[in-house]
Amino acid sequence: MTTSFFSQLPLLTKFSDIADLTAYQPLPDDWTVIVCDVRGSTRAVAEGRYKEVNMAGAATITAALNVAGGIEIPFVFGGDGASLAVPPELTESTLRALSAVSGLAQQAFNLELRVGAVPANAIVQAGYQVLVGRLALNQQVAQAVFSGGGMSYAERLVKDEETAAEVLVAPGNPDEANLSGLECRWNTIPPAHGAALCLLVQVLPQANPASTMAVYRMVIDAIEHIYGGDQAYHPLHYSRMQASAKPVALWPEARLRGGVGRMAQLAYWAQIYGLNLGVRGYRWFQELLGEDPWWDRYRQHVVTAADYRKYDDVLRMIISGDDEQHAQLLAWLESRAAAGELVFGAHRSPEVMLTCVVFERMGRQIHFVDGADGGFTLAALDLKQRLRQMALVSSRE
Repeated sequence: MTTSFFSQLPLLTKFSDIADLTAYQPLPDDWTVIVCDVRGSTRAVAEGRYKEVNMAGAATITAALNVAGGIEIPFVFGGDGASLAVPPELTESTLRALSAVSGLAQQAFNLELRVGAVPANAIVQAGYQVLVGRLALNQQVAQAVFSGGGMSYAERLVKDEETAAEVLVAPGNPDEANLSGLECRWNTIPPAHGAALCLLVQVLPQANPASTMAVYRMVIDAIEHIYGGDQAYHPLHYSRMQASAKPVALWPEARLRGGVGRMAQLAYWAQIYGLNLGVRGYRWFQELLGEDPWWDRYRQHVVTAADYRKYDDVLRMIISGDDEQHAQLLAWLESRAAAGELVFGAHRSPEVMLTCVVFERMGRQIHFVDGADGGFTLAALDLKQRLRQMALVSSRE
């Protein structure tokens, strides 16, 4: 049985360890890779619907985790979608759950959420690998890192009109979507150390996989040299995080999780709005009594479970720093791009946002970080433009 594959992988405790190929193991051949993607996300973000896009992407992970229960599965959040893998005994139920989420995204947000499934052995037969590592966020949560090119290949199959029909799953019944744990209840958050740089880095083909990972290690080393250690560029500080008291900010969650009909959604909205006001009042009351506020401890816990850097054949990071540091990093990346080592996309966001999956209030949870204006989606747009420019230059040579 390969069900426990992910949970038995060695746990990486330093982010720089993702550049070590020995930290990865091949995904078992009987597993299935699933790619979820909001089609037209760039347009939706331009329309100011970035919270809806993020919630649709996070909903796919939530639904898959609810199916998995106590089985650990690898996943990566991408802003406007997600990539994950499941063992054979979960494949059918997970695809049915994600089909329901696709239908719900259409019903609630008028977003086309594509869900595609590619068997791991088909990816290997196509000449790619799905290598999986397990990176600790804190004591309760580990996230996946993927290498080998297999996840990128699966994503291309899902997005390419010529191959999509072979891998896509049709939208299902929205009423069957189980999104227990999905939350989006924070105000947008001023970054801890200046503006937030939403960054994607993709290493160009190298002589061998070890050379590819050496370039990624060089990028991580450059970031740590410019900004300092991970806490020096972490985009969150608990003191800047506030439960939202803005009615409109809580409405997307109510539309996804409130059930059918405006009255049911309004009742759900009123419940979470009251909870947000309640935690603010409770913190004030505890402080008045001279106690250590529970709300402060919880916010510190959220920071430790923040998914602000990840790797799935592309390095994805939200980096907080000042303008001089960002300019230094971007100049360095431009020099490495000119040397033919990598291509990157970047977008500066004045604030960040959290979309959360919370199963235990002081325990198992993960908080997906993105630029509050759709940072990862806009960084991906910049990356695509740079790739097109490279192709144009190459065609002229």
